[in-house]
Amino acid sequence: MAETFFGLTDKGRVRENNEDAVLAQSLAGGRILAGAIDGVGGYNGGEVAAAIAKEVVAEQVSKAGNADWTKVLSNAFIAANDRIYAEKQQRKDMADMSCVLTVAVIDPTQNKLWYAHVGDTRMYLLRDGSLIKISKDHSFVGFLEDSGRITEEAAMKHPKRNEINKALGFGGDIRLQADYIETGESPFLPGDVLLFCSDGLTDMLGSDEIKAVLQTDESLKQKCSRLIALANEHGGKDNITAVIVQHPKKKNSQQRHQAQTGSARYRKCSTTLGITTTAGSRCLHTGAAAEGPASLDEMGIDRWRIVATGTSGLVVNER
Repeated sequence: MAETFFGLTDKGRVRENNEDAVLAQSLAGGRILAGAIDGVGGYNGGEVAAAIAKEVVAEQVSKAGNADWTKVLSNAFIAANDRIYAEKQQRKDMADMSCVLTVAVIDPTQNKLWYAHVGDTRMYLLRDGSLIKISKDHSFVGFLEDSGRITEEAAMKHPKRNEINKALGFGGDIRLQADYIETGESPFLPGDVLLFCSDGLTDMLGSDEIKAVLQTDESLKQKCSRLIALANEHGGKDNITAVIVQHPKKKNSQQRHQAQTGSARYRKCSTTLGITTTAGSRCLHTGAAAEGPASLDEMGIDRWRIVATGTSGLVVNER
């Protein structure tokens, strides 16, 4: 059987312990559960929060069977938040503990994935030589970077890069905030590669360096090890986690021809993009009523191919 997933975590060169956790396991029906979890809250606290989140998410997803995977992941995140928040109420020494995480259920047989995300861990998709960041960082600096106001390099050096505004354990009931958990789905096609990682990796390595490693012919274990080694060479200032999933099928020549595009550049859609849905014209980034064009035709959206959809908006590729 072809190698399809592998995960690795390392404490880095500065931290005394590792508060990250890896999700990388098989599910029924040939599906895969994969993700990266990053604990927050000082010595031991973050490690406990990450362990709780890993246990709860893995348990709830594993017993779900055939299901609405977006709903399953959201409910698992809510349950993990409840457990972490309850634990911190009982233990004064862990009053600040929480965690951020990005997790997906991947079904290669259906060529599809579903994901949920809170915080500044990340999920990337490598397709046709382009590395696409699917998740959005839930931080002010992440917003500046995702919206194009600052460059990736500037964001990596920003003094407030790691100040997050969402995490599991921050509040007692995240059900009250409909947009607290970012969710979405995406095609997962032959030839695709996914990377889930903590900010210990992306604070040290830019997207070009990450893509270069993912495009090598090395094994998934070697790629994970190489990414972590590079992050450590660049300083290893935080715990480092990398989880890689690759589609078990190679892209054939017909699929490759169909996937070719004019620019091969992927990008997030504009935050003012208006989409007509059964709920009316909405902005998929904010949920606010869209201003401007009310239909795809009026926007000339036929120039774009949807790569992924979710509460963070569309990820599209120019044809």
